[in-house]
Amino acid sequence: MKPLHELGVAELAGLLGDRQVSSVELTRHLLDRVAAHEALGAFLSVDEDVALAQAAAADAWRARGVAGTGHSLLGVPIAHKDIFVTRDFPSTAGSRMLESYRSPFDATVVTRLAAAGAVTLGKLNCDEFAMGGSNENSAYAVARNPWDTGRIPGGSSGGSAVAVAARLVPAATGTDTGGSVRQPASLTGITGIKPTYGRCSRYGMIAFASSLDQAGPMARSALDCAHLLQAMSGFDPRDATSAEQPVPDFVAATTGLREGATAAQPLKGLRIGLPKEFFGEGVTADVLAATRAALAELEKLGATLVEVSLPRTELSIPVYYIIAPAEASSNLSRFDGVRYGHRASAYKDLDEMYRKSRSEGFGSEVKRRIMIGTYVLSHGYYDAYYLQAQKLRRMIADDFQAAFQACDLIAGPVAPAVARAIGSQTDPVAEYLADIFTLPASLAGLPGISVPAGFGEGGLPVGLQLIGNYWQEAALLHTGHALQQVSDWHLKAPPV
Repeated sequence: MKPLHELGVAELAGLLGDRQVSSVELTRHLLDRVAAHEALGAFLSVDEDVALAQAAAADAWRARGVAGTGHSLLGVPIAHKDIFVTRDFPSTAGSRMLESYRSPFDATVVTRLAAAGAVTLGKLNCDEFAMGGSNENSAYAVARNPWDTGRIPGGSSGGSAVAVAARLVPAATGTDTGGSVRQPASLTGITGIKPTYGRCSRYGMIAFASSLDQAGPMARSALDCAHLLQAMSGFDPRDATSAEQPVPDFVAATTGLREGATAAQPLKGLRIGLPKEFFGEGVTADVLAATRAALAELEKLGATLVEVSLPRTELSIPVYYIIAPAEASSNLSRFDGVRYGHRASAYKDLDEMYRKSRSEGFGSEVKRRIMIGTYVLSHGYYDAYYLQAQKLRRMIADDFQAAFQACDLIAGPVAPAVARAIGSQTDPVAEYLADIFTLPASLAGLPGISVPAGFGEGGLPVGLQLIGNYWQEAALLHTGHALQQVSDWHLKAPPV
């Protein structure tokens, strides 16, 4: 048998169900591995006592014969991005502003995964308040890509990606505002899915941009992601953006056959659109080659490739970087040093307390986005910037609906290049440009998945992005799973 840390969610669930290993043994094994790889910067907090107590409870639950359908995660250790509030662990959002903050309640995503029996090892590193695409903006540590520790893992869910890729946990939660599940999944060679906006509750998720933020699972395979998404999804009356949408059986849909398909050609009849805007200038040759190779495999599985167009792709960058900072400036106004969060130690009056507390508590990228957002919402600029961006957002969503008239899914690269070196990008605008392929789906509220598609320059991972229409997560997971049955890219482990 392979070492326990080499096994994914579905494999571990099988071992636990057959009593070949206990959750306590598995949790102890992974806790030791986390401790041995602290230099990767994946975790911000770990509590062995809490994790082992949860594992013991899972073992006791199984011993009583309670486990059954709907408990495939019982005893499986995972970890949460430190953007979800938790009672048992600090909730910092990667910021000094919330250093050592303890929430009085758990986020809905955390609660639902716990109810499914998952064991929480700890909280994972992220860009401060989920603002960034490299995990260099964390106030505590830079997360390092296990394929090359001198390179970024992507962000903002960088810690989640590192933990899964380095085999510290079989799966983790992340959040995707403009690509923060899909991009780090691509750069570290794992699978990550952003569901349709509203599929997973945002209650207890520390807000960045409320009309864009969405929780999503990150794991080594599409099937493993399906197990987590099954538990995470569903309507939550405490979240005004949660959709009253039925939750399909994602696991069954992932492994089942499409109507009219065969075992040899499980994707027969599936039309995959290739936007010409995703395959032009700006994408490196190695990323294009890997993407094309993965698409060729999908063709062998029965899919048909068709050309489509998303003409406003380039406009997604200015639209996103107006709307997201505007919402951030509003959401982060609550951190003023009065009720909770960092408060300056010395000040003369209330105004100075506000200024010093926020100046000391927020990092440079968060300050930059607050300033941009405040500017575009200010009198005289709201109509010229924010209102226009919202109109274009609607047009970007309409472009997708037009494309879906000719195809079932849309495919292309996740990122225009493989992971860059840590500290190599000092121009924030250039950093923003790297989000060009993930932003359109986020602005439209569509689901998207990144699945490993091979390797590029320096042996670094490349991801294939698949985008579906609203509530089509099952189709994305099924397509990703089909690809992973005929390829081994997702099974490759980094040098660590």
